[in-house]
Amino acid sequence: MTASTPRALSFDSAAAQYAAARPGYPPVLLDTVEELAGRPLKGARTVDVGAGTGIATRLLHARGALVTAVEPGPGMAGELRRSLPSVPVVRGDGNRLPLATASADLVTYAQSWHWTDPALALPEALRVLRPGGALALWWNVADDSVPWIADQDTRLRRHFGTDDSAHGAPGGAGSRNLGQLSGGEFTQRLLPWSRTVPVDLHLANLASHSAFLVRGAAEEASTRRFLDEERKHLAAVFPDGAVEERYVVEVALLIR
Repeated sequence: MTASTPRALSFDSAAAQYAAARPGYPPVLLDTVEELAGRPLKGARTVDVGAGTGIATRLLHARGALVTAVEPGPGMAGELRRSLPSVPVVRGDGNRLPLATASADLVTYAQSWHWTDPALALPEALRVLRPGGALALWWNVADDSVPWIADQDTRLRRHFGTDDSAHGAPGGAGSRNLGQLSGGEFTQRLLPWSRTVPVDLHLANLASHSAFLVRGAAEEASTRRFLDEERKHLAAVFPDGAVEERYVVEVALLIR
C-alpha cells in the first residue's frame, strides 16, 4: 500500500459493518468483464486483490472463476474466510503480490486499486498475469447527477472540510490512479445501476467509508451528529424510509 495505508486498513476495524452495508454489483458488471477480457469467467484463474470481506470475490466465485483472494487486513480476511470458506485467502497487497509469475488469467481490484502505488502495482499485476490475461478494476461511484446525492455530497464536503467530492465522480480517472495504466489494450465502461435499502443500512454504508473510520473514538460524537442530521435530510426525500441509492460502476480493463 501507499502512504495512505492507515486509511486503507481502517476498514479492518469495521469488517462486519462493511460486509453488511456496502453495495454489491449488478450482473452486467461481470458480463462486461467477460466481454472486454474476451473469455468467460468460468474456469478462469482469478486473483481478487484487496478483496476485503469478499463482496466481489463471492460474485466471481459464483460465476465459476477459480478465485484466490488477496487481502492485507486480518479483520477483513477473517470475515471473508467465514463467508467463503472454500476460497483461498492470501495475506498481502497489490504492491507485492505473493503469487507466481504468469499464474493468473484475470487480476481484479474491486474498490481497491486507488489504495495502491500504481508504479508498483501495475508491474506486479502484469507479472502475475499470463500473456493475454486481463487486469480489471472497478468502483461503485455514487451518481451525483441525482439531486439528493449531490446535496449529500455537499454536506459531506462541508463536514470534512474538503473541496474534493466525498462520493467520487463517475469517470474520475485521476482520483483512482488510472492515468498510469499502460502495457496493453485499455478499455473503460460506465454502468449505471441502483439498489433500494432501509435508511439505517444507507447510513451504515456511509459510516463504513474510510473518511469516517479513521477519525477514531475522539470524533464519535461528531460522526453521530452528522449521521443524525443526515437521517433528517433523507426523511424529507424518502418519507417511507427506503433510500434509492444510485451508482455508476466504473470499469477499467487492461489486456496484457
